[in-house]
Amino acid sequence: MIRTDLLALTPESLAALANRGLVKRATKDLDAGNAPEVSVEDDGSVRGAFPDGVQTTLPGGGGLEGASCTCAATGVCRHQVGLVLAYQRQAPADETPAQESADSREEPADGTPAADEPAFTDWSPGGYDDEALVRVLGERPVTAARRTFRSGYAARVHRPTAADPVASVELPTCTVRFLVPHEFGYVHTDAVATMRGEVVALAVWAFRTADEQGLAGSDVRVDVGGKGTGGAAGGSGLESALGLVDQVLLDGAMHAGPVLGTALHRTSRELTGKNLHWPAAAVDDIAGQLAAYRERGAAHEPERLAALLAEVHARHRAALHDGGTPRSQVLGTNETAETPLRRVRLTALGCRVGGTDEERTADVFLAHAGSGIVLVLKRRWAVTEGQPLTGGELAGRRVSGAPLRALATANVVSENATRSPSRIVRLGTGRVSKTSVTPVGTAWGDLPGTVLARDLLELEREMDALPTRLVRPRVAAEFVRVVEIAEVKEVGYLPGAQRLEAIFRDSAGTVAAVSAAFSPHCPGALDELAGALAGDRGEPLYVSGSVRRSRGMLIVDPVAVMTTEGVVVPDLAAGDGSGALEAYTEQEGDPLSTALAGALDVCADAAHRGLRHVPHGTRARVDRAAGELRATGLGTTADALAALAAALDGDDTERTVAAWVDTQLRLITAMDLR
Repeated sequence: MIRTDLLALTPESLAALANRGLVKRATKDLDAGNAPEVSVEDDGSVRGAFPDGVQTTLPGGGGLEGASCTCAATGVCRHQVGLVLAYQRQAPADETPAQESADSREEPADGTPAADEPAFTDWSPGGYDDEALVRVLGERPVTAARRTFRSGYAARVHRPTAADPVASVELPTCTVRFLVPHEFGYVHTDAVATMRGEVVALAVWAFRTADEQGLAGSDVRVDVGGKGTGGAAGGSGLESALGLVDQVLLDGAMHAGPVLGTALHRTSRELTGKNLHWPAAAVDDIAGQLAAYRERGAAHEPERLAALLAEVHARHRAALHDGGTPRSQVLGTNETAETPLRRVRLTALGCRVGGTDEERTADVFLAHAGSGIVLVLKRRWAVTEGQPLTGGELAGRRVSGAPLRALATANVVSENATRSPSRIVRLGTGRVSKTSVTPVGTAWGDLPGTVLARDLLELEREMDALPTRLVRPRVAAEFVRVVEIAEVKEVGYLPGAQRLEAIFRDSAGTVAAVSAAFSPHCPGALDELAGALAGDRGEPLYVSGSVRRSRGMLIVDPVAVMTTEGVVVPDLAAGDGSGALEAYTEQEGDPLSTALAGALDVCADAAHRGLRHVPHGTRARVDRAAGELRATGLGTTADALAALAAALDGDDTERTVAAWVDTQLRLITAMDLR
């Protein structure tokens, strides 16, 4: 009898079921001649007798959880992994009577592949019916999953491909991977064991929904279950919020009083109560922008306020569109729960220090290779008046039991972690929590393609395929990536903008830029970054940071740089910023980017002043911006600006608001695609 489930396990799958260290050690033992004697029983059990006397058995039912071993290790051990690898090495030469010829294989009547004929790409976990789920997972987990199904949830379905034969589902708070086709014993999830059955059922139903809707792509997003209906008949649920948003737009930050801010906070809580979490967060941010302006705080940005006002309208419109982005992802429904994770391995990508005059914040970015996403660990400290707290001083502060400088450049293994739908992670501390921090080494080079970008053109195509950011889920570190550097062409400082710029290319010759602005919270950051990119800290290999598009190219807002000598985290560098930086001549912006930036600026100024209060000069600026866009070939967007100019001259506030929203949505989308 051939165990096709064992043959289907790749080293990556074994690492998910055990850990990468065990796989490497087991492989090394086999290569050294310490392979077990392998035998296969009639019931499919595989037994291994190791030279050191250890006896290991893999049950015939599939999966490693039921495996046994006479060694002293608890859980999955190197002998169990070694037996799988040994069986794979010996199976091709195994001529047991149980082996059937390919010609004698018969396909079952239900159309599923034969048991000894693995199909890596042409299968879907959605083929399991609910009776099979109850039989394998148990009644209680499936019942718990049905409660979530009734309220509805969003999922991202990854179908198996030749390049990645593992079917997987990204749920709001965890990832489920079906490592072996048609075998429930090899389903891996980063959720804790007590939730395993529930999340596996949710993942199966996500595949089933994608199958029923005919979504055959290798990477699709679906809304699963739920009683709500989209479309104009059901409404978006944001109608009450739109009235307040329009009032802010008409009055502007310059004329909005504190009562309006209170009403916005109240509306945000009401939206949260309806599970409309993404627009609730946007409304709350609008209130924060108004408060920052009243208090003359540095957090107020007219461009940010304009984008938030447009976002609420964009989510309202998208929720009414049946054929667009799934409603749950537009509105953030059913996004309240946090999920405790089982033993999880994270790779630190650096740290970003920020804050205000009253507090200092640190965001540590952690790549989760198993799910192919980046999580964020957040910490904050109060700032004592008269005693500035810089990034260099924060480097020694302890976070999750380790100094911040060590945590930001480490491999983190935790058995007590919790992940939120917005990709915020919390790590437990103390003896029971078992969180270990070790140097990151060269782990960046082993990250999956969803985190590590070696081809800049491929990364651009990934960004092009996404809906506009105004209606995407509000998740932290959405576009934090590790980008491979083939060559740094030039590094320099722009004194007027207080910004460091560097131009680099990938191995295919595609050019991108690193752009970092000076922060008074991290005075030594630009000096440290310049040294890392110029080769003073070793040859630069990778840069991590948030990736965006501007000036017709990809821009990386850097968090850390990995060189041949280690990882450099600029925000945690000591120093006062007195280093001499080579001056840099900023490249002249292309006409299209310049025209779009000018139009966005005038729209933001109109929203800041209030559409009821714009002076004649603003109307003239709108006309000029429309002319510049028309000259670059963006005629439809120029027409939208012209319509806004005409509306500003009238007294129809509803028409004016609609014209501003139409224009702002077009401009933001065009700039994102630029």
